Amino acid sequence: MKKLNFLVKLNKKGNLKLVEPNEEMKESYIEKSDSNFISAKILIKNKRLEESVSLAYYSMYHILMALLFRVGIKSENHSASIILLKEIFDIDNSKISFAKKERIDKQYYVDFHITKKDVEDLIDKAEEFSKKLLDFISKLNNQDIRRFRNKYIDLLK
Repeated sequence: MKKLNFLVKLNKKGNLKLVEPNEEMKESYIEKSDSNFISAKILIKNKRLEESVSLAYYSMYHILMALLFRVGIKSENHSASIILLKEIFDIDNSKISFAKKERIDKQYYVDFHITKKDVEDLIDKAEEFSKKLLDFISKLNNQDIRRFRNKYIDLLK
């Protein structure tokens, strides 16, 4: 219920809304996701662990944005986007939720411990997550898009 109220509030403010499905935005976010993933791998090789964590998360977040734009949902809030992944598409959002927490911890705080192994594991999760969403996006048809848009409308009533 708390999550739903959060989404309704964002919708009323215009930070979450239905738009026309947009192939160009979808493709742009897929490219951003790929770029972030490649950069995360480069950074870990160069011992830039906390920066690698951030880009691993953003590779996941941008592929999620590609999915949302594919069906015509515009979200200007990371948490809302992650909630929608579960609520609208019934896709497990635990990996991206974990990555978001890790990104926040590493980006904003200084009292943390990070190992190369932890970052490698996160990059593996990002790759698995992104492949799963890319596969999901590639299989969407017009009927699926209508169904997910209707689920969005029903969720925010």
